[in-house]
Amino acid sequence: MVSLENVELRLGSGAGEVNILRGIDLSVERGEAVSIVGPSGSGKTSMIMVIAGLERATEGRVAIGGRDFGRLSEDDLSLFRRDHLGVVFQSFHLIPTMTALENTAVPLELAGRRDAFERAEAMLERVGLGHRLTHYPGQLSGGEQQRVALARAFAPEPDLILADEPTGNLDGETGRQIIELMFELSEAHATTFLLITHDRDLAERCGRVIHMADGRIVEDRQREPGEPPRAAQAG
Repeated sequence: MVSLENVELRLGSGAGEVNILRGIDLSVERGEAVSIVGPSGSGKTSMIMVIAGLERATEGRVAIGGRDFGRLSEDDLSLFRRDHLGVVFQSFHLIPTMTALENTAVPLELAGRRDAFERAEAMLERVGLGHRLTHYPGQLSGGEQQRVALARAFAPEPDLILADEPTGNLDGETGRQIIELMFELSEAHATTFLLITHDRDLAERCGRVIHMADGRIVEDRQREPGEPPRAAQAG
């Protein structure tokens, strides 16, 4: 599903060019749940941005679902994201002037789905917000807003979900509920799931844990079936 070959990302700054990603090689199979951990500034979010096609790799090859991003125009990338990717951020990124139902229906409408609102309503029911369809983001709690963001990401049934610290703005209990919901939805739809988190215990919920540092992958560990999670580690 995801293939990165010798991917480098360099961005300009006032002090000159900065190396963000340094020769990333990564292969993720369809249906895998993979967590990405590492200290701030290690390149986790930048790698997700490259996988989403929101940043162009400076060097190397990026292919998602067999499509070589280097051969796609910006318009083609936008269409690919619409049809195949769902992204959940730490900040909810809901449109404040739209209701929960309208926010969830946006990607479906953009895809030309005639059942956009019916499907959006069904997904909001699935995440426990059937009673909040007509509420605006400002009328919802943080946990409820993230549930809307989840519904929006999963409603088009994407092949790949990218989640960047999805519980970072939530309290502990609400965050646990959101994570349980994310794993439940991913398993139900057989979705490939990449999760950035600083929570090592949460990372161990995934079948595979990737540790990044200084723009490189320094550990890529597959958990064996039945293997208990490792104890939490610093970083």
